[in-house]
Amino acid sequence: MNRRARVRDIAEAAGVSIATVSRVLNDHVNVAPRTRELVLRAMARSGADAPGRTGRRTVHVRCPYLLTDYFGLIVSSIAETLRLHGVRMVLDAGVAAQHDDVLSTLPDEPDVDAAILVLPPEDGDRLVALARRGFPFVVADPRTAPPPDVASVSAAHLAGARALTAHLVGLGHRDIGVIAGPVEWLAGDARTAGHHAALAQAGVLPARHRVHHVEPTAAEGLRAASALLDEPRRPTAIVCFNDKLAAGALQAAHDRGLRVPRDLSVAGFDDIDLSRATRPALTTVRQPLQEMGRIAVTQLMRVLDGHRPEALHLELSTTLVVRDSTGPVPT
Repeated sequence: MNRRARVRDIAEAAGVSIATVSRVLNDHVNVAPRTRELVLRAMARSGADAPGRTGRRTVHVRCPYLLTDYFGLIVSSIAETLRLHGVRMVLDAGVAAQHDDVLSTLPDEPDVDAAILVLPPEDGDRLVALARRGFPFVVADPRTAPPPDVASVSAAHLAGARALTAHLVGLGHRDIGVIAGPVEWLAGDARTAGHHAALAQAGVLPARHRVHHVEPTAAEGLRAASALLDEPRRPTAIVCFNDKLAAGALQAAHDRGLRVPRDLSVAGFDDIDLSRATRPALTTVRQPLQEMGRIAVTQLMRVLDGHRPEALHLELSTTLVVRDSTGPVPT
């Protein structure tokens, strides 16, 4: 077949999307019997060959961010795992991709069988609309709470943040500043909840003025930590919701002649390479970023093979990593 031209013709004749025709051609099981019959009849009228495997599957991987150490680890793991499954990957990455209307056009791509969406900026309604078109996809590291019928995988953010703050509370800290990410992000909201839970267990009420919501960069961490440390009564510890923010907080402490951890404890989240390169090395929470990519592919392969995952939303455990940037509360 002249695949692209013929698939488009068959889709028009059957009144379905190009992606649906592609799935019938590849003999995927996640096509409704009535829809499959419509496509087969259109194929018969056009003289096309009967369906069967026409080649390797292709998965569209969308990560509309810079592929730095955080996103790079997730995407690299996805790529390696897809290769083990014999699946081709089409990568759509970079900040500019945030403004592309990809979700509405994905089901009409004739050579794309499924997708993995990494921290998609679109809201839940857009994801539901994509799912209702019968297009298989999985969300890795969702930005907002995933809809009920959308498969996703993330880290256990709440438990990780609770363990980190509990570690500081155990060192005697009660006045803890927080440098969080953007508001209304699933990870940030869950980490804030975990932080508050650890404080509540110690009988400490959280102080709203100690929480700063910023973009997750070292420069924003420096700015927010500077504001916390310039208050008349500075906190004894600062929890940052990623390691880059924590690197900025370390710089703010150094600029003010504060010794970490003797005068101030600083902690991060993610355990990227930067956390081991700072001086002192960062206490942080390790996210299983590579495992997140592998599990996303595993979920997607099960969907493509016709299985409905029993656990649609998977949370992978985190690990508290204690290094040199946290210590007892100053006396």
